[in-house]
Amino acid sequence: MKRIVLFALAALLPLAATAQTKAPKPETKAYQFTTVKELPVTPVKNQYRSGTCWCFSSLSFLESEVIKNKGIKDTTLYPDFSEMFVVRHAYHDRAIKYVRLDGNLNMAAGSGFGDVLEVVRDYGLMPQAAYSGMNYGYDKPVQGELDAVLKGYVQAVVKNPNRKLTPVWPKGFDGILDAYLGEIPEQFTDGGKSYTAPAYRDAMGVNPDDYVSITSYTHHPFYSQFAIEVEDNWRWDLSYNLPLDEFMKVIDNAVENGYTVLWGGDVSELGFTRDGLAVLVDQEAKATTGSDQERWVGKAEGKPEEKAAGILPEESVTQESRQRMFDEKTSTDDHGMHLYGTAKDQNGTKYYLIKNSWGETGAYKGIWYMSENFVKAKTLNYVVNKKALPKDIAKKIGIK
Repeated sequence: MKRIVLFALAALLPLAATAQTKAPKPETKAYQFTTVKELPVTPVKNQYRSGTCWCFSSLSFLESEVIKNKGIKDTTLYPDFSEMFVVRHAYHDRAIKYVRLDGNLNMAAGSGFGDVLEVVRDYGLMPQAAYSGMNYGYDKPVQGELDAVLKGYVQAVVKNPNRKLTPVWPKGFDGILDAYLGEIPEQFTDGGKSYTAPAYRDAMGVNPDDYVSITSYTHHPFYSQFAIEVEDNWRWDLSYNLPLDEFMKVIDNAVENGYTVLWGGDVSELGFTRDGLAVLVDQEAKATTGSDQERWVGKAEGKPEEKAAGILPEESVTQESRQRMFDEKTSTDDHGMHLYGTAKDQNGTKYYLIKNSWGETGAYKGIWYMSENFVKAKTLNYVVNKKALPKDIAKKIGIK
């Protein structure tokens, strides 16, 4: 998911804040939720000051896949995959492509779900205990300096000052990663057994080919695949394109049959609060500097526009309005999270349970209640297990 340039945000923030004071904001405390279906997930983590939601959410999703596939009931035996193992390999791959394309590629912290699946396929997985990726003096990810150094390095390489690239520049890039994140061990022990990263992936039963990305836009034919045109989709991964009703049907079928969903979309919305609620009440973007959470939903204290106005009516969503939001860029590629259940409010409105990666924050300790209309309008794409597809939809897109 995307990482916004901070100085640009600072310049635009006064205008955004002024606009948003004209519309009321929903009050989380006004909502009373009843859980309808809740699937197992691992504990909430904190990506903190890093643009790595794409990795935190993807690994949370894969952890739930392992829990389901292995039938794990004891929460103490839940897997805990290393985010920075994946991030490190993804940064390396991205640097190679960046240089091959002469710098005509977004070189930033944000990325997509397909990036994680490709890394898992090519390099494997590691548990957090084997590789924390915290080699630079912090207890949580703080990666602004690392991101700047990596970008500066590959920009210098692209200039090709020798008029011929040396074969060692990737080793220099990896040296930076080693310094900040630590060297990746060739072997490690988990549960008394020794593994390599590929062997651990296989022991966990994780197969990246089991998963598909789904989207819903009219600028490409339905039931075909296309690469969603956002800068963080730097691997140009493909998504299947479904009509909106079938797009939503897949999510509901997945949850009903015990499969969680890897969700990506727009959270720069007035209705996406910092307190665990996401409802479709406005399309004005709001973001500030600092942590990933603050970037999208602002700080908690001292802002009059944060004062809530209770339950608000939501906008209706159609295929056409969803497309218009994407075309106008009022729906943007912001954030990745993990959808793992359903709920309803006191009025019977449907919501989805969403696990975030901003720590145990908000009214629900890191969990968001996202309305069905918000999901319809603001989802860029999601990833599900192929087995979660209804048979008729799977047939339409050629999946057996």
